Amino acid sequence: MADSIDVLATLKLVYGIYVFIAISLIAWFGYRITRPRRDDAGSKPAIFWTYVVILMVIGTGLHFLTYNKVPWVPIDLKRAGITPDAIFDITYEDHQMSFSDFPMQVGCGDHVVFNAVSNDLTYGFGIFRADHTMVAQMQVVPQSRNDLMWRFGKNGTYYVRSTEYSGPKGARMIARDAIIVKGCDQDDDRAVAMGGQP
Repeated sequence: MADSIDVLATLKLVYGIYVFIAISLIAWFGYRITRPRRDDAGSKPAIFWTYVVILMVIGTGLHFLTYNKVPWVPIDLKRAGITPDAIFDITYEDHQMSFSDFPMQVGCGDHVVFNAVSNDLTYGFGIFRADHTMVAQMQVVPQSRNDLMWRFGKNGTYYVRSTEYSGPKGARMIARDAIIVKGCDQDDDRAVAMGGQP
């Protein structure tokens, strides 16, 4: 299973190339319409359509290439047939998070469901590494079903924070060392224990 860090690095590269081609198309068009016109120098539609085809191939090809590489896609597509190994309940109210288990102990490769309920405002449930890179997140809307199924492939300790603006107090909604993953062959170097309690 690909890690979100790897996917993001690949997407940065591909979208960088994509944006460069799009900007060069705009620059070419600007150059063509601003230069003095000569009778024998007509616009060449083949160049324009070559750019368009390249952009279409890269744009759609990106989605086909990353179809099963993005970590949450296979889980979402097959979720109806997956029985979770663990379900953790998180309740949000008055800018506080309460957990059914703390810390949440997760086995390597287990499918876990984070079931979040808000009793007042819209919050967010985000799983982060110690270096503040995001693993996964979802919005937690009051009076709605808010659950996230995830599968961890590396050992590590992760923290949880609210990822939606819910007023100034929302910035302090952090639960350190909330998720501990064990049993994998590989460690997540970016997910080091942060210390402290929620």
